[in-house]
Amino acid sequence: MNAHYKENLERYADLIVQVGLNLQKDQELLISAPISAYEFVRQITAKAYEAGALHVMADFHDEELKKIRLEKSSEEGLKVFPHWKQKGYIEMAENNVALLNLIAPNPSLLKHADPGRVALLNKVAAEASKEFSAYIGGGKISWLIAAYPTEEWAQSVFPGFNREDAVEKLWDNIFYTTRTDREQTVELWEQHINNLNERASLLNQAKYNKLHYKGPGTDLTIGFHPQTKWISAQFTNDKGTPFVPNLPTEEVFTIPDKTSVNGVVSSTKPLNYGGTLIKDFSLTFKDGRVVDFSAKEGYETLKNLLAADEGASYLGEVALVPHDSPISNTNIIFNNTLFDENASCHIALGRALSVCVENGKEMSQDDLNAIGFNESMIHVDFMIGSKDLHIDGEKADGSIQPIFRNGDWV
Repeated sequence: MNAHYKENLERYADLIVQVGLNLQKDQELLISAPISAYEFVRQITAKAYEAGALHVMADFHDEELKKIRLEKSSEEGLKVFPHWKQKGYIEMAENNVALLNLIAPNPSLLKHADPGRVALLNKVAAEASKEFSAYIGGGKISWLIAAYPTEEWAQSVFPGFNREDAVEKLWDNIFYTTRTDREQTVELWEQHINNLNERASLLNQAKYNKLHYKGPGTDLTIGFHPQTKWISAQFTNDKGTPFVPNLPTEEVFTIPDKTSVNGVVSSTKPLNYGGTLIKDFSLTFKDGRVVDFSAKEGYETLKNLLAADEGASYLGEVALVPHDSPISNTNIIFNNTLFDENASCHIALGRALSVCVENGKEMSQDDLNAIGFNESMIHVDFMIGSKDLHIDGEKADGSIQPIFRNGDWV
């Protein structure tokens, strides 16, 4: 890799520490990362200490070990979860740890794995992580998901390239979509977040109680409770520190009233769920619940996803992303939800986010449930936007206003 790549990588590490995590002096940092990212983890660790971190910990993992476990373990063995790790994560969260999750997926890793065994393993992990997930979903601690390319992921995106060239091309696109290929990256991100916050503010002023989606294979209505709000991907943790949990991000989002979703919606990009691709799928909702579904590829995985728990067949997030945006304009399917969801309007099955509720952090679960808040151990985004998507907003008086036409803001 050349000097230009090193400059971009340096800016990417700075962006992660300064904007994504907004790491504070004497704060601890936990980095969850694949073993292939060890050199970049070292670079981020150095940046973190330079920013005043008290202690940096690395929790490395290997996807191939997960595959081996699925192939070789007994069914009882798949139910085992290291509770010492679960308790350790909660203890760190109680001490205001910042969490960086570097993701480097292999989209076809579990293509031939038994969907039932994969679902069992995912369910066990989700159940064990439920308490810690509340710190994430409620924005109680600073957390960030960012990407690191692997050969397997790169070649799934650019199958016509050899491994080295595919990785270099994927890095180039990560730098472009995170604005780290330009000078003054941090300043560019501050302006970008301000623009997203302005968009969210306009939606909140409009006070829509429903959105109507129309597009190829999609005719969907989503309702909202007045106490919910639109926000950008800039949260504020319990210590009052702002952070940006996704790099890149192009969305403004809120949560629906879980029982006020009706109609049919079709995916516009593949969903990589736990190492299996789900392609060309459609969901039919009645009073919020998925009552029918189809998929050309990954049907059993989708079936198991929807059956994960009671809340898995209801929605927990609604996000608006213009078709004319940096990620979408690459015309690349990244086979990675972090990127693909930020190229397209999307919705999420499962757990709702209390940060999208006025005073949500102070509300009891019963109070949240009363406004249609969805509880689940999963939260899975999937993409429904395209250049052909139209969205209208309906106000309490029944008046209709256009929000999206041909995939972009009106």
